[in-house]
Amino acid sequence: MKKPLLSIEEPEPKKKAVRADRPPTEGFATIVDGHFKSEFDTAEAAEVSGRKLKTAYPMLQVQVYDAALKVRTLLS
Repeated sequence: MKKPLLSIEEPEPKKKAVRADRPPTEGFATIVDGHFKSEFDTAEAAEVSGRKLKTAYPMLQVQVYDAALKVRTLLS
Protein backbone atom coordinates (compact mmCIF):
# COMPACT_ATOMS: atom_id res chain seq x y z
CA MET A 1 0.00 0.00 0.00
CA LYS A 2 1.42 3.32 -1.02
CA LYS A 3 1.36 6.28 1.31
CA PRO A 4 -0.20 9.42 -0.12
CA LEU A 5 2.18 12.23 -0.88
CA LEU A 6 1.63 15.32 1.17
CA SER A 7 2.14 18.53 -0.67
CA ILE A 8 2.39 21.92 0.90
CA GLU A 9 0.88 24.44 -1.45
CA GLU A 10 0.50 27.65 0.43
CA PRO A 11 0.14 27.92 4.18
CA GLU A 12 -3.04 29.47 5.48
CA PRO A 13 -2.57 32.94 6.94
CA LYS A 14 -2.47 32.86 10.70
CA LYS A 15 -5.42 34.43 12.41
CA LYS A 16 -4.88 37.04 15.04
CA ALA A 17 -5.02 35.36 18.42
CA VAL A 18 -8.02 36.54 20.40
CA ARG A 19 -7.60 36.71 24.15
CA ALA A 20 -10.72 36.49 26.25
CA ASP A 21 -9.19 38.43 29.13
CA ARG A 22 -8.38 41.54 27.05
CA PRO A 23 -10.87 43.86 25.37
CA PRO A 24 -10.73 44.14 21.57
CA THR A 25 -8.80 47.07 20.12
CA GLU A 26 -11.15 47.74 17.21
CA GLY A 27 -14.77 47.15 16.29
CA PHE A 28 -17.51 46.07 18.66
CA ALA A 29 -17.99 43.09 20.96
CA THR A 30 -20.74 41.52 23.03
CA ILE A 31 -20.10 41.08 26.72
CA VAL A 32 -22.12 38.38 28.46
CA ASP A 33 -22.06 38.41 32.26
CA GLY A 34 -18.79 40.34 32.23
CA HIS A 35 -16.97 38.15 29.69
CA PHE A 36 -16.08 39.24 26.15
CA LYS A 37 -17.68 36.90 23.64
CA SER A 38 -18.19 37.72 19.95
CA GLU A 39 -16.55 40.51 17.96
CA PHE A 40 -18.31 42.46 15.19
CA ASP A 41 -17.48 45.16 12.67
CA THR A 42 -20.59 47.26 13.33
CA ALA A 43 -22.54 48.25 16.42
CA GLU A 44 -25.79 47.12 14.80
CA ALA A 45 -24.51 43.57 14.28
CA ALA A 46 -23.32 43.38 17.89
CA GLU A 47 -26.64 44.69 19.15
CA VAL A 48 -28.65 42.22 17.06
CA SER A 49 -26.57 39.34 18.40
CA GLY A 50 -26.91 40.62 21.96
CA ARG A 51 -30.67 41.00 21.66
CA LYS A 52 -31.00 37.43 20.36
CA LEU A 53 -29.15 36.19 23.42
CA LYS A 54 -31.22 38.39 25.71
CA THR A 55 -34.54 37.12 24.29
CA ALA A 56 -33.41 33.49 24.51
CA TYR A 57 -31.88 33.88 27.98
CA PRO A 58 -33.43 36.89 29.76
CA MET A 59 -31.43 36.28 32.96
CA LEU A 60 -28.13 37.16 31.25
CA GLN A 61 -26.53 40.58 31.51
CA VAL A 62 -25.61 41.50 27.93
CA GLN A 63 -23.59 44.57 26.94
CA VAL A 64 -22.19 45.93 23.68
CA TYR A 65 -18.60 47.19 23.89
CA ASP A 66 -17.30 49.93 21.57
CA ALA A 67 -13.53 49.46 21.28
CA ALA A 68 -12.87 52.90 19.78
CA LEU A 69 -14.62 54.80 22.58
CA LYS A 70 -14.03 52.10 25.24
CA VAL A 71 -17.69 52.31 26.27
CA ARG A 72 -20.06 49.54 27.39
CA THR A 73 -23.79 49.84 26.66
CA LEU A 74 -26.19 47.63 28.61
CA LEU A 75 -28.94 45.93 26.59
CA SER A 76 -32.20 45.69 28.49
